Amino acid sequence: MDKRLLVLACGMFAIGTDSFVVSGVLRQVSVSLGVSIVLAGQMVTLFALSYALLSPIIAAVAAHWPRKRLLLAGLAVLVLGDIITAVAPSIELVLASRLLSGLAAAMFSPTATATGASLVEPEQRGQALSIVVAGLSSGTAFGAPLGVFIGGLLDWRATMWFVAALGTLAWMGVALFLSDIPTPPVVNFSRRLAPLRDSRVMLTLSTIGVVFTGLFIVNTYIDPSLDRVTRGEPGILAGLLLLRGVAATAGSLTAGRLADRFGNRRLINMAIVVLVLDFALLPWTSASLVTTVLALVIWGLFGWGFLVPQQLRLIGITPSAAPLLLGLNSTAIYLAVSVSGLLGGAAITYFDRHALGLVGAVFIVAGLVFAEWAQHRIARPHHQTANATTVYSGVS
Repeated sequence: MDKRLLVLACGMFAIGTDSFVVSGVLRQVSVSLGVSIVLAGQMVTLFALSYALLSPIIAAVAAHWPRKRLLLAGLAVLVLGDIITAVAPSIELVLASRLLSGLAAAMFSPTATATGASLVEPEQRGQALSIVVAGLSSGTAFGAPLGVFIGGLLDWRATMWFVAALGTLAWMGVALFLSDIPTPPVVNFSRRLAPLRDSRVMLTLSTIGVVFTGLFIVNTYIDPSLDRVTRGEPGILAGLLLLRGVAATAGSLTAGRLADRFGNRRLINMAIVVLVLDFALLPWTSASLVTTVLALVIWGLFGWGFLVPQQLRLIGITPSAAPLLLGLNSTAIYLAVSVSGLLGGAAITYFDRHALGLVGAVFIVAGLVFAEWAQHRIARPHHQTANATTVYSGVS
């Protein structure tokens, strides 16, 4: 396997850490800047919104850029955004810097996945993508807890300097070890959005969107949600996030094999049902360390395990448009993260912070409705053939 994939994975590790580490230091940001934790939570919202909205735009606008230049530019913007966050004296500048970091993720992440696929032979592309994407999940599983731990030893600004250092190391790796890569064929903006005209795609993306909205309503405000067991200690929270990250990695690695054996539908529905129960019980399970650990392990296993069969279902609709579909999948996830920051903030304002799991469970239940609706449409291939031919004409 091409070693350059590891360089791309390191960049994705920095992006993944930057995406998810903020949730673990919101309390510190709130106290340091003298703002509510709900306002501090918009750091997550603005990063995710910037990524979701700008990814397809950057892909179209920078289509003619050499891939290495775009990757380096994305990491440079990431480092700049994190440095601004680390030194910002006000919440307004902090929030603006998170928009900048979201732009960086929009520049780097889709480019890295496409580049990884282009570095290997067609029969190795699946493995190449899994290596690159593993960098992102590793950032979530290990980078974010480490950043939270650093924040506990020092402060939240040290956490942002840590993320900036990761981005700098990744920039150096790309600059030194990643050779120039041919620019791919240009796909304009309208063609990138063409798959959305297929109801099967929209319903599958909607499933992903509402389930991840439910998950991140809790995740964005996980620090106050688990305060009964963490007692405000960042080290305990970091340990819990690390444990969930290990479970998430295990869920991701095993979900593909299980989907091959049992089928996407069965695995998707089972994961959603388990997540609904897990989140509905969080107001009670999060009061004890033992039951919190169990709840987070289930969350990691089934939350990330749910994503793999969903992606397989999405690709299976039209395999020739897989890169575009996976790009839309990422957009749906980050739109969900941005919406969850707003919804979670509203829920904390009007309800008890320990009741966020119940709010999240409502959205996850809606995911089951969309999943079955999508399955119903996918099971009617003759009805979809004509539309699909029109939608994807010229896309791939």
